[in-house]
Amino acid sequence: MRRVVITGLGMVAPTGNNLRDAWNATLEARSGITRITHFDPTGMKVQIAGEVKNFVSRGVADAKDERRMSRFVLLAAAAADDAMKDSGLDTSKNAERYGCIIGVGMGGLPDIEANAITLKDRGEKRISPFFIPYAIPNMAAGYVSIAHNLKGPNLCPTTACSSGTHAVGEAFNYIRSGVADAILAGGAESTICALGISSFTALKALSSRNDHPATASRPFDNDRDGFVMGEGSGLLVLEELEHAKRRGARIYGEVVGYGVSGDASHITAPPERHEGAFRCMTMTLKCAGLNPSDVQYINAHGTSTKMNDQYESEAILDLFGNHAKKLGVSSTKGVTGHCLGAAGGIEAVFTALSIYDGVMPPTANYTTPDPACPLDYVPNTARQAKIDVALSNSFGFGGTNATIAIRKFS
Repeated sequence: MRRVVITGLGMVAPTGNNLRDAWNATLEARSGITRITHFDPTGMKVQIAGEVKNFVSRGVADAKDERRMSRFVLLAAAAADDAMKDSGLDTSKNAERYGCIIGVGMGGLPDIEANAITLKDRGEKRISPFFIPYAIPNMAAGYVSIAHNLKGPNLCPTTACSSGTHAVGEAFNYIRSGVADAILAGGAESTICALGISSFTALKALSSRNDHPATASRPFDNDRDGFVMGEGSGLLVLEELEHAKRRGARIYGEVVGYGVSGDASHITAPPERHEGAFRCMTMTLKCAGLNPSDVQYINAHGTSTKMNDQYESEAILDLFGNHAKKLGVSSTKGVTGHCLGAAGGIEAVFTALSIYDGVMPPTANYTTPDPACPLDYVPNTARQAKIDVALSNSFGFGGTNATIAIRKFS
């Protein structure tokens, strides 16, 4: 099997409109969660979210075309532009060897909401002919592939909150097996609208700390009361090692393992002790040829919900045994919120940077330990550390799970 390395990173997140701003804010535990501005949330139970602030498109298309693109597509296009520039990959030749896999959980939900209102209030003749391209999730991969001449594998995993991690893992498999030489992969999402917030509120999944938005997302903390919805995009250029070396590319790390599993338990809740997560992480280590003791850091799914955080912690304890207490386990959702289909992409970028920069990002807002979550969550302050191997976990509604392993390149 061929080796797969990371040669480009791009991000647009609630913590920053570019990679380094978002990463630095995350390391400093500076929250990107504020009162919602995308619509007026007055009177709603939940009025906070992790919005991308002051977003300016990178000009992936002309102004007319951009007016026809959903926000999640524009966010993906911006992250893609940054990742491709960072990688220096030339796609003007051999374009059929380069692909694009961008996971999206829900697609253009704000556009679905808006057009449903238009249909009800103004009739079918007022529906935009561009509504379908606005709404369908694979438009992020579609537009980005056009913009960067990526004619190889073109996919959109839509696996709820695992979408971004599945995208990275599938890209790893395609390159490793020889189908492609490089793939731009990750996730994108933008569902902060009245329908999106109200729907997750009805599930009792969201934090309602409206008076203290910056401290509302509290992964693994005893006082956590739900996740905070976020938006953004995180994308990585994955590339076959020899292909990258021939062109002198910078290498952030090597993707060495990928695991997937299904809970077959419940539509929205993880099973006790999260045996699906246990199997997913186990599969990843086996794929990578690693032992549990080889891992130093886990970027956890860590949503700030009661069950997820406890059961993910238990799965880590079950798999890693005594070594679990030596792990750094943090959730960057404390500052970004939960970016749904984009979460796995954003967190894969953070995991790669953790290894490259030698630092574990903190779990923000961790003040009261939960006896049911007894691990080292790197509370509130980033920690310098030599990280040889890290995992990144994502789990989604429907019981879908994904884990990737990244190793320091040598």
